[in-house]
Amino acid sequence: MKILPLNKWIPGLTHPLIMAGPCSAESESQVLQTAHQLSTIPSVRIFRAGIWKPRTRPNSFEGMGETALPWLEKVREQTNLLTATEVASAKHVELALKHHVDVLWIGARTTTSPFAVQEIADAVKGTNVAVFVKNPINPELALWMGALERINNAGITKMAAIHRGFSFYEKNKFRNPPVWSIPIELKHRIPQLPIITDPSHICGTREFLQDISQQALDLDFEGVMLESHPNPDHALSDAAQQVTPARLKEIIDSLLLRTAVSGDRQFEMELEHLRRQIDTIDNEIIDTLKNRMTIVEKIAQAKMKSKVTALQLGRMDEMMKKRIDAAATIGLDTTYIEELYQVIHSASVKKQTDMMNPKQ
Repeated sequence: MKILPLNKWIPGLTHPLIMAGPCSAESESQVLQTAHQLSTIPSVRIFRAGIWKPRTRPNSFEGMGETALPWLEKVREQTNLLTATEVASAKHVELALKHHVDVLWIGARTTTSPFAVQEIADAVKGTNVAVFVKNPINPELALWMGALERINNAGITKMAAIHRGFSFYEKNKFRNPPVWSIPIELKHRIPQLPIITDPSHICGTREFLQDISQQALDLDFEGVMLESHPNPDHALSDAAQQVTPARLKEIIDSLLLRTAVSGDRQFEMELEHLRRQIDTIDNEIIDTLKNRMTIVEKIAQAKMKSKVTALQLGRMDEMMKKRIDAAATIGLDTTYIEELYQVIHSASVKKQTDMMNPKQ
């Protein structure tokens, strides 16, 4: 994929990129007041505001629509910030381009539909607009990559992915848990693609915005998108996750910028030594997993003789409890161990079912 680096098309960009602005454009005065306050923060380069809001249920505030587009034009003229808004259809794209919006982003709900993404891709073809793509609601990397590819195939090279977390039924301290492994894998597969993290939608509240922003930067992602409102508690949408421009500046100023490499020779030697230890342990883990799978094969053979099913939930529950208790005893993160053994157990069950049902 041919993708332009952010600093090739965003004027005055310094790392990291900060996109900020209200969840929704509610009035001209609110938009301009927010934009002028944010423009005093040097690292804020893009002003974001939703004008079409895909609400879960009707009869709630669904954005100001086309009425708000001239407000974004005024932001651009008065502050020199680039402007960004969400689009979900070709009509949205047409109207946004008519009003010179610089960045269009595709929301999580829209990313789930290849039909909708292709409609947007067809609408932006032949333009010079930037398009950012949020991850789909569910943790499905292929769907996210497919949306990015459709936009890139339309000739758009000013692109980025927006990591806004993923929806789960289980109760969690986050509105949309980040599942960092998915954007990390996206980075591995498309290393030239900038990734912007959206802590506001990951957190759902103000409490963890700084923590998630810092984690994103520690993973060498290119920036964050944070929602900011002059009076967050009275915002018409997502009030709990928005902060004032003043608080936003405090969050940004608190972030530590780390580099991928160090000029300290002693540090590099120590790091290399520790990495070699990790490599040795990982090789031992792989050998242990191979031995474990050999035993799983013997269990499958025994089950076939006795006509016993591969999946036995009671055994799984018992095993999981023992592993989690053992992890807690030595101070390991039990969530990490639970996720690890879910993968190991799934692979074990698959091996047994494959042996019990060989392909003809």
